[in-house]
Amino acid sequence: MAQPTTSKFGKFRVLLGNGADPEVFTAPCGFTSKAFTLSKNLQEITIPDCDDPDAPFWIARDTESLSASITGEGLAAGESIQTWTDAAYSTDPINARVEIEFATGTLTFSGPFHIDSFNPSADQGGRVQLSISMQSDGEVTKAWTPA
Repeated sequence: MAQPTTSKFGKFRVLLGNGADPEVFTAPCGFTSKAFTLSKNLQEITIPDCDDPDAPFWIARDTESLSASITGEGLAAGESIQTWTDAAYSTDPINARVEIEFATGTLTFSGPFHIDSFNPSADQGGRVQLSISMQSDGEVTKAWTPA
C-alpha cells in the first residue's frame, strides 16, 4: 500500500507581513491551532430539461465571489502580542501568507487580510490565550512550489 505524503503542524505556517519594502514575513509565536479556509458564494440557477418540460429541474451553481479566512488560537506570546494588536487596530489590511510545506513542495496562499476578531482570554490559574480571525480583503493568490 502506498503511503500518502502528509505534513505536520510546524510545516503549516501563518505569516504576517511587516509592510516594509521589501516586505518581510514572520510567523507570530503562540499558535497551538490554525486554519485556512477558502470559500465561495454560489448563486443557484435552475436548468430546465428542454426535451421534457415536466422533468424536475437540475440546479446549476455559478460562483459569485471568493473569500478566504485565517484563524488561529493558542498562547498570547509576549513576543507576538504587539504584532497582533497593531494589526487588530489597523483600519488597513495587512499582507498575510499561509504556507503548507510537504516533501513534494509548498502550497502558498497570499493576500491582504483584515483582523476581524482579536480575543484574548484567561481562566483562573491558567495562562492568557489568544484567538484570532482574519478575513481576506481582495484577491488571495495560490502558488505551488515543487520541492
